[in-house]
Amino acid sequence: MTPRWMHSFWWVLIIWASTTHAMPPPPPVQCNETGCILSNSYGAWGDRIDCHVPDVTYPTTEQDLRLAVAHANQNNLKIKVVSKFSHTIPKLACPSATQSGNALLISTEKFNSNIEIDVANLAVTADAGVPLRQLIDRVEEANLSLVAAPYWEGVSIGGLISTGAHGSSWWGKGGAVHDHVIGLSLIVPAKQSEGYAKVIRIEAQDPLLAAAKVSLGLLGVISKVKLSLEKRFKRSITYNFTDDAHIEDLFMDHAKKFEFADITWYPSRNKAVYRYDNRVPLNTPGDGVFDFLGFQSNSILVSKATRATEKAFETARNVNGKCTMASSFVGFKKSIANGLKSNGLIFTGYPVVGRQGKMQTSGSCLYSPPSRIDSSCAWDPRINGLFFYESTAIFPAKKFGDFIRDVKKLRDLIKPENFCGIDIYNGILIRFIKASQAYLGQAEDSVIIDFNYYRADDASTPRLNQDVWEEIEQMAFFKYGAKPHWAKNRNSAFLKVNQKYPNFNKFLAVKKQLDPQNVFSSEWSDEILFGKEGGKSDGCGLEGQCICSEDRHCSPSKGYLCKPGVVYNEARVCRYSSSSSILVV
Repeated sequence: MTPRWMHSFWWVLIIWASTTHAMPPPPPVQCNETGCILSNSYGAWGDRIDCHVPDVTYPTTEQDLRLAVAHANQNNLKIKVVSKFSHTIPKLACPSATQSGNALLISTEKFNSNIEIDVANLAVTADAGVPLRQLIDRVEEANLSLVAAPYWEGVSIGGLISTGAHGSSWWGKGGAVHDHVIGLSLIVPAKQSEGYAKVIRIEAQDPLLAAAKVSLGLLGVISKVKLSLEKRFKRSITYNFTDDAHIEDLFMDHAKKFEFADITWYPSRNKAVYRYDNRVPLNTPGDGVFDFLGFQSNSILVSKATRATEKAFETARNVNGKCTMASSFVGFKKSIANGLKSNGLIFTGYPVVGRQGKMQTSGSCLYSPPSRIDSSCAWDPRINGLFFYESTAIFPAKKFGDFIRDVKKLRDLIKPENFCGIDIYNGILIRFIKASQAYLGQAEDSVIIDFNYYRADDASTPRLNQDVWEEIEQMAFFKYGAKPHWAKNRNSAFLKVNQKYPNFNKFLAVKKQLDPQNVFSSEWSDEILFGKEGGKSDGCGLEGQCICSEDRHCSPSKGYLCKPGVVYNEARVCRYSSSSSILVV
């Protein structure tokens, strides 16, 4: 049993967390006299899976970018590009697993000065390294709005379109940012007579755009991105916290009724939160802000305490403890409307009305005076705070209802308490994006789910109820044919992903045309793009490096064996059995 005092303890910690300011995240590239190490913002590479690079260059102009590509091409170096933020879970930006000395890493961190707004034609062109928040603010100052953006603003313009980042909408051009791209510039290798590299301008009607706007960095270096805009507008948001009955039947009508609809589902709580979110006239009173709780500053003490408590519950196999945490977090989110702030200060009641630029995307933990060192983003790897995996699956809309029914069936068979692990984070976030012409985009109107869950510090450590998340993953990706988000997911989610894209061969044809020597490819990106399964080894199933087929792929010494799924019997998951445990976990 979990002590009653812990419920109040968590409320105090969360309230404290929401009143602090954060130190900025660390840069993704750390160098010393021996070379550089690239990581992502979660520290999920770094010490755990090193990505060594001999050198990194920081261009400030498009010409600098071209010269960097020319240098690499002339000297037969592999090229990868990283932004200021580096949020991808797959190692798409790592140049090479085996030949790190034969590579060049290009950072767009300092290539971020130019934003050109074309008011008459409702368009904006920005350097690839421009941060999303900087772009949004400039656009809003011109009385215009960027319609689609991801919920997290800690991304660069080039990075967010390369990986298919999105918000949520089936209206207009839809919720995926790449579907609002109307042009871009790409720097690709060239002949010696052309200076070893050249800039190509790709306009809206150019057939190359379908390949280039979601490219995973595999075609060349994006230097400029041109996005369509609309006249500035306001939004009105209300969250309806209710039960999850019939969510599998209601999701489609919800998406059609509200332009920026989403649903947050907390399976262990039997709760669904419907986001009622539409445009309102610009003269509607209100100056609200969406400052999502999960992206606010957290006291370092709180983040460490949260992580330590969840680790203790994992070690003790204490499901009830996790459920207490989940109940507290969901209750607090309801009380503060997930971070909506009326008039930019506090939540005082629904609806919350505000300008598009303040209501679509957030990330206040990114910004702080350098003197503030007592708080950070909760996942900052320097503080030993939250450490998690994120699974994201993109479903054809017509299949999504049946997936939800299967998840509910699984929940009811194994008891809802075993789902508390994801409800500590953000439950299952359900969003919507329209069919896209991008070769590596969604081919039909789609529903996207995201869920985060505990990740052990050590890759060889199994996790409480990990078989539940593995069955849901495999159910999504293999039974229902969902596509993985290119910037998220464990490696196993990408198995045979190339077979899920009808225009995959068209993308490869463009790649062969623009990058015939595969300068921009690596072992890591090939593994993701072609859906390759790596060699199976002891424990490879624990972090999704493989799907288990033998007990040794799990952790038999700690009681985790490879077993069939409960609802999706074809699944193979690492499940704990006390009778098979040799060591206490």
